[in-house]
Amino acid sequence: MKDIFGKAILDFQTSNSPEDLVTETNISEADEMSVEYLFRSYKEMPKLEKKALQLAKGKVLDIGCGAGSHSLHLQKKGFDVTSIDISENAIKACQLRGLQNARVQNLLEVENEKFDTIILLMNGTGIFRTLAKTSNYLQKLKSLLNTNGQILIDSSDIIYMFDQEEDGGFIVPTDGYYGELIFTVTYKGETDVAFPWLYLDYNTLQNAAHDNGLQCELILEGKHFDYLAKLF
Repeated sequence: MKDIFGKAILDFQTSNSPEDLVTETNISEADEMSVEYLFRSYKEMPKLEKKALQLAKGKVLDIGCGAGSHSLHLQKKGFDVTSIDISENAIKACQLRGLQNARVQNLLEVENEKFDTIILLMNGTGIFRTLAKTSNYLQKLKSLLNTNGQILIDSSDIIYMFDQEEDGGFIVPTDGYYGELIFTVTYKGETDVAFPWLYLDYNTLQNAAHDNGLQCELILEGKHFDYLAKLF
């Protein structure tokens, strides 16, 4: 991949003429996203993200940290935070912003470490990629938890994006789970390789958690089919 998302983050951090990101999925048209949104302060964050940060305890792992806004807030609060992302450019921006322990790493490659809180925000289930791979990721997350540790993760039930039949049922694909999307990101006229991204409805996440020996608790629901859950 070309790390286009990361390039946009680094451009914004270094004032290198940042432009809006353009995202598109296999079920939705192109949509512009301001890179500035990724640099939001705690006050500017949605209530689900604020709640997750309020619940953080002990040693924290921030997975898919992006521009590092969640990690920075926790670091300023005195938490020991490790921030990881697969984007080299995003991690460079995090380090420039002052994150003390930010590194380029895939979740599945984290070894010999334990955490009290693991956060995956801004549709944290996205990194699972597909429903079939969800168990692998949940097992990995479980292995990284200290005793009495917690995983704070958010997602959305995107059933609303599909057409409805007269009886109220939704017309969804028959060849897989409807939350499995293919994303394409374009920045400054350059398009990255398309990648899978998973949105999980709460019941499906809860079932997957139970199948992998984790408890799942619904913490908070947002205004638009989104939610925050705690796995432990």
